Amino acid sequence: QVQLVQSGGGLVQPGGSLRLSCAASGFTFSSYAMRWFRQAPGKERELVAYISSTAGSTNYGDSVKGRFTISRDNAKNTAYLQMNTLKPEDTAMYYCNARAPLGWQVVDYWGQGTQVTVSS
Repeated sequence: QVQLVQSGGGLVQPGGSLRLSCAASGFTFSSYAMRWFRQAPGKERELVAYISSTAGSTNYGDSVKGRFTISRDNAKNTAYLQMNTLKPEDTAMYYCNARAPLGWQVVDYWGQGTQVTVSS
């Protein structure tokens, strides 16, 4: 059974930090690129960060560059999103996504989502 189980969200004050985790099972995690998305109420889903299957490549949305860091531990089948210097506009539901090509299509797996609220 394929699962992406997220943890680590919560309430934090502006300027604070949180680390999100995304633990994978039921598929070959090391073959999948990982992405973190977020969606705030009334807004479109936003790609926050990307990491390649081997962690050789990362990329970030402009709004989080220099503050967020994506990483992964393929031995532990887990991806992470370290979020520093959090701002109220970072408040959203955060989702992890595993993606891999399958022929001419792609396979996508999603985590259940975790709420991050930045507020004083």
